[in-house]
Amino acid sequence: MLVFSTTDLAKTMPSSSVDNAIMTIGEVANYLKVTERTIYRLAGAKQIPAFKVGGSWRFSKADIAGWIKRQSLEGLEVSKPVPPVKANDKGGK
Repeated sequence: MLVFSTTDLAKTMPSSSVDNAIMTIGEVANYLKVTERTIYRLAGAKQIPAFKVGGSWRFSKADIAGWIKRQSLEGLEVSKPVPPVKANDKGGK
């Protein structure tokens, strides 16, 4: 038998009903402004946080929000300018 204290559960469970929201393929597609086919592809490739209930994909709204934030931050890191190489730098030799 597993035993959890309520304080441990409170630390891991989202705090509001909005955070607890479970979304369907269609709801996620509308939320992200993409087609349902795109969401099926991302979920099947494990590129978006998802789980299955009875063979149907489901998504935690809190997990999707975190995924969006990570995607946004990764985009910022890619667009950082590369510092220029000095003309007299011979690659550290």
